[in-house]
Amino acid sequence: MTLPVDSFPRSQEDFFLNCGMQGGLTAAKAREMQLAMKERVQVVPLREKPRFVAGADAAFLDGEVLAVACLFTYPELELIDTQTAILELTFPYVPGLLSFREGPAVISAVRKLKKRPDVLILDGQGIAHPQMIGLASHVGLLLDIPTVGCAKSRLVGEFRKPGWKRGSTSPLVYKGQMVGTVLRSKDGVRPLFISPGHMVDFQDSVDLVLSCSKGYRLPEPTRAADLETKKRKKLKKQQKEKEQK
Repeated sequence: MTLPVDSFPRSQEDFFLNCGMQGGLTAAKAREMQLAMKERVQVVPLREKPRFVAGADAAFLDGEVLAVACLFTYPELELIDTQTAILELTFPYVPGLLSFREGPAVISAVRKLKKRPDVLILDGQGIAHPQMIGLASHVGLLLDIPTVGCAKSRLVGEFRKPGWKRGSTSPLVYKGQMVGTVLRSKDGVRPLFISPGHMVDFQDSVDLVLSCSKGYRLPEPTRAADLETKKRKKLKKQQKEKEQK
């Protein structure tokens, strides 16, 4: 069972599909779109406690982008669905515009989930981005779903190292404004860079990542998506190698 089209606002779906994702979108036009979209991003507290949380990740392979979305119950963190999308790459690599390369596949994978997630955690940035609209904000806005950016590395901003204990934090500041939180998700491991994507605030974002952690550096939804992405990328690569023999 896939999500019905009516699960997502028609106006936003049309907007996304008409962004030139099937080719023809220039970097200049994409930047214009980012400027317009970021004005609609909301950094606000979650409206209600989530029951379903999803994680998504993407990878590139031979002119294609592969995305995986994993759906979990919350707070039990029971995996109940995994969906994959593979799309042709139609947008070049441009710093700051990665959302236009990964976004279409990520959205496609999320839309295949048998239940609409209440929150989506993405391996990428939220507002901790040069234009204040990274992948998590981009996807959250277009799908009208609360999103959290959970990145393994910093894109912008300055910070002091948080303490070494799980749950230690420090603010991530860019151009004099707080754009995220540097979070130690496990004792002694490298910190994560957490930023609100859309319809969540800073505290919600940190709380969700910590509550979704199960003894690993990454929260379980994005960890599962990352592992499945690597698995499927390897299988697809092996399949192509066999076809070429």
